Amino acid sequence: MTQTLPQRLYLLCYTVDKGKFQLDNLQGRGQLLRAGALTELARDGLLDAKGGKVVRMPGKAPDNPFNAAVWNDLPDSKPKGWLQFIHNKAHTAETPVRDQLSAAGEVAVSRGRVMGLIPADRVTVAHPEEVLALQERVRDTVLKGFAPVTIPLEELAMAVFAVELEVTCVWSRADLRTHKQALKALAAQFDAIVPGLRKALRDSYLASRAVGGGWSA
Repeated sequence: MTQTLPQRLYLLCYTVDKGKFQLDNLQGRGQLLRAGALTELARDGLLDAKGGKVVRMPGKAPDNPFNAAVWNDLPDSKPKGWLQFIHNKAHTAETPVRDQLSAAGEVAVSRGRVMGLIPADRVTVAHPEEVLALQERVRDTVLKGFAPVTIPLEELAMAVFAVELEVTCVWSRADLRTHKQALKALAAQFDAIVPGLRKALRDSYLASRAVGGGWSA
């Protein structure tokens, strides 16, 4: 299975040594998945982001239904700010991406209860070693000293988005301090390719965190 960027971002948030998705790495994940889809749309020329705003470009809708839904949400005439296209439907983003991964055998979903009371889905990954390899590849964007301009857009996005959403199974707080300048250089490179998206993702995450939301089933 060739995973989409939203699917890889979903798995990126898994804490392998604890065998679960920790709550502090789930906050903002709906926004994260939509930002991943928007990044792929930009890569494929299906949106334009000049001036820090976004507009849908004409073309064939993506084959992946989640990416297609995000593409159809975009304005087709007057460019608009990114935030609404990351934030407003974030609560609907996780289930379709999770279900795609489940259908491919990449995750298993079971029904349980939190604290024995609240019904909730428990998701475990089928191949934790592949998640570790993915996280390592993302960390290598900094640790191996690659020039930002040489990093593929998908890996650049994963590295930068994990910083903005404070995904601790990718970047610890110590990492963020130690590699602050290198991570800033990655962010600047991403902004040069898809201007405005990263900042909107961060703004959406902070808004959700302030009210204790930002994840979905």
